[in-house]
Order: sequence, then C-alpha cells, then structure tokens
Amino acid sequence: MVKPLTFKGDKKVSKKRKAPTIEDECLSPKFEKAVVLAEQADVLNEDDSWVTAEVSTDIIGPIIFALPSIPPTCIACDVYGKIFTSELENMVDGNAATAEPHDVRQVWVASRVSGTDNISFKGHHQRYLSCDHIGNLSAFNEAISPEESFLCVPSPEARGTFNIQTAREKYLTIAETLKGTDIRGDAEEISFNSTLRIRMQARFKPRLKANKESKAKEKVSRRELEDVAGRRLEDAEVKRLKKARVQGDYHEAILDVRVKGKHDKYS
Repeated sequence: MVKPLTFKGDKKVSKKRKAPTIEDECLSPKFEKAVVLAEQADVLNEDDSWVTAEVSTDIIGPIIFALPSIPPTCIACDVYGKIFTSELENMVDGNAATAEPHDVRQVWVASRVSGTDNISFKGHHQRYLSCDHIGNLSAFNEAISPEESFLCVPSPEARGTFNIQTAREKYLTIAETLKGTDIRGDAEEISFNSTLRIRMQARFKPRLKANKESKAKEKVSRRELEDVAGRRLEDAEVKRLKKARVQGDYHEAILDVRVKGKHDKYS
C-alpha cells in the first residue's frame, strides 16, 4: 500500500478514535431521545393524588376503604394484624368522597386474584385482609386463600360505592358500639352500613393512566420529528405528527411527510 508523503516537522495524525465529549453526547439524537423517554416516565409517575374508584376494574394498587360512619372512618390494621377503624383526617369539608390517608396503617394494596374476579388486600405489614367463618376480620396471613379473597360489588344506589363480599357471600358492614365504629364481615344483605367508597391513587386508575400515557406520547421534540422526517418541518406538520403518535397512525403520517418532502424538492 502506497503511503502519503510526509515531511519533517509535520504533525503526526493519531489513528486512535477521539473519545466523544460530554457536549457531543448531549447533542446526539440518542441522548435527546433518552431525555424525552425520561420525561414521559416522570409524567406517568408524578401524580400521587387520590381519586374514587368507580368500577371494580379500577381497583388496583394502594387504596383506602372509606366507611359510611360518622365521623368518616376507614379500615386499618396494626403491625400484629388486628383490624380496627381509623378516623379519616385528610378530607375536604368532611366529605369521605375526598378522603386521603394520613397513616400507613390505613392503606391497603389491592391485587387481582389470578383466574377470578376477586381482589386481595395486603396491609402495610405485608399480610392480607381476611374474614373468617363468623365474620371476624384480621390480617395475619401471608398467603392468599378464599378467606383473603373479596368481590367488590358496585352499589346500585350510588355511583362510586361498593359492597365488599366475602368468600361466604356475606358483606363487610359497620356497627356503632359504645367503643366507636366496629367493622365485621357477617352482613346477610346489602344496606347503607355495608356500602363504602374505595379511594385509590390516581396513577393506577386505568382510564386516567391511559390519558396520561396519551399525553406522554405527545411529548416528543420537534428536532426528533425532523430527524425522522429528514428535513425541517412546518408547524402544521409537527402538530399532525404529534397527533398521529397519540392516535396510532404515526408511521403512515411520517411516510406522508417524507413523500411530500421529496415532491417539494423536485418541484
């Protein structure tokens, strides 16, 4: 192989590839795309507000049982698995429909029981809410059996309320005693005392989560779209491509933009 002429005093050209600088990496399309993806993840995870579950399929993730008592209370458990009612403090004008927990003992994590429509509720101490054959509630067990499975039946009387049915087809209900509000699982029929609200974290609600994912898809930079299109885009084209990402026809839309760009180039 013929080498190019060199002269004394010429600077030697290093054959080693220069390592990319931080500035180069920050300007790369890959870095920008990573930033966009990180922003989308933040949008989905930042909402820690609480909303009311409206249908049984909403019930997933951290929840509280807002009971129909006066004053409003919820189901709670201590570290030993003892169930008790705890007064709700974080509300707007004393309305249980706006309640949020102020104590970790009030929070349960709802999960679907595989192969059924039932739901299990795990306490802060990693044990499950359970109802025995005489209606006593506890949270001692670390595994799920029929006694730790509940069916959340939407109430026909009021939207956003439920009646919680046990494995023995009885319902959780409250009873006012001299010591305060008691909660049991032995009600034979649905009544006002067995009708409660389930408050949950907004980011787990399927409809709200879908809306947030849709908005996250809109968060794509103009530069990223122009890199894919291979040319500078007009404002209307950027808007159209962002809309297409949400609607699911992004690939068809970007193809139309590319074809239009070729026509404009040769016209």
